[in-house]
Amino acid sequence: MFSPVTSQNAKRAAVRKALDAHKVYITAQSFSDGAYKARVLVDGEAYWVDEFRLSQLQQGLSPAELELTPATDD
Repeated sequence: MFSPVTSQNAKRAAVRKALDAHKVYITAQSFSDGAYKARVLVDGEAYWVDEFRLSQLQQGLSPAELELTPATDD
């Protein structure tokens, strides 16, 4: 049984978790030969990722955890 205080604490914890998570911004997308690539900005650094890595970033994994290297755009 949830009390109003317990419910409010759970809501605040969810908001805190959302605010602490890094934000992923898609700055470019490319579709070539049936493959999807996206250039994303995470914590001020740009990366090129495929669809699977993009979903992992959006779920909260960090670029370091995924062993991504920053994009070197010419």
